[in-house]
Amino acid sequence: MYPVLLQIGTFQISTYGFMLMMAFIINNYLLKKYLISIGKNGQIAEDIIFYAAIGGIIGAKIFYIVEYYDTDGYNNVQGLISIFKGFFTLDLSLVLTGINKFGSGLVFLGGLFGGLCSVTYYVKKNNLSWLKVSDWVAPYIILGQGIGRLGCFFVGCCYGKPTNIPWLFSFSNGRPPTTYESFQYNHPEIFDNLVKPFYSFGDFIKVHPTQLYEFSIYFIIFVYLIKIRPYKKYNGQIFLEYIFLAGFSRFIIEFLRLNPSYMFNLSSAQLISIFMIILSSFLMYLKRYKYQND
Repeated sequence: MYPVLLQIGTFQISTYGFMLMMAFIINNYLLKKYLISIGKNGQIAEDIIFYAAIGGIIGAKIFYIVEYYDTDGYNNVQGLISIFKGFFTLDLSLVLTGINKFGSGLVFLGGLFGGLCSVTYYVKKNNLSWLKVSDWVAPYIILGQGIGRLGCFFVGCCYGKPTNIPWLFSFSNGRPPTTYESFQYNHPEIFDNLVKPFYSFGDFIKVHPTQLYEFSIYFIIFVYLIKIRPYKKYNGQIFLEYIFLAGFSRFIIEFLRLNPSYMFNLSSAQLISIFMIILSSFLMYLKRYKYQND
């Protein structure tokens, strides 16, 4: 795996950060090209991507700190404190150390919420139709998710449970690494059944590459949304189908992930996914009913 793309002294550019940047660049190009093709101002695409980037990163970071405060989220807070201390004391090394700590960790659902809030502000500010804009951007949101998951794969995070299928990966320098000791400490709930009978102390554990599963699924959804976009029957249809498909696919993938369970033995992402599925299904039913009766 390649968690660090470039390192100069103590300053690092993570592969995940690079993939995130590529997601925004690619989506900006594709959205701008699409808007121009339907007679809209291409500048709108750049504005939307800018607002989505700012709101998305802030939202993803806040959700990450809240969800993982007991572990890496705490480091994020300490990183932010180091950045401010470095600025006030003119200590560049402290600033760079803080950036490295604060730059780690994002939660997609927080990014989606933050991005939607900031883009909604832009839409209202410029008197645009929220439903039309949501249809414009929906395919590119799922594409951005997929590219982000490639970043997760290279960093070695967000992987799945151990199993014995042929295409497994081990993440020797992952976050955390897939070692015997790491699973014993971090995932005692599955250690006795999925790790201890098949591995020994010091072994690297092979796990589901759920990041690649998600990338593949999201790319298929992206192509599907692009294909049906010219045939939509009402404004908001593409966005609602995105919400449904993203929620459904994430719900299924979570059964292979290592996230902690809460209500009904489901992870927090699964509970949110259920809400996404139910809400989008209900709104699609109302929209389709209204369309058929107009």
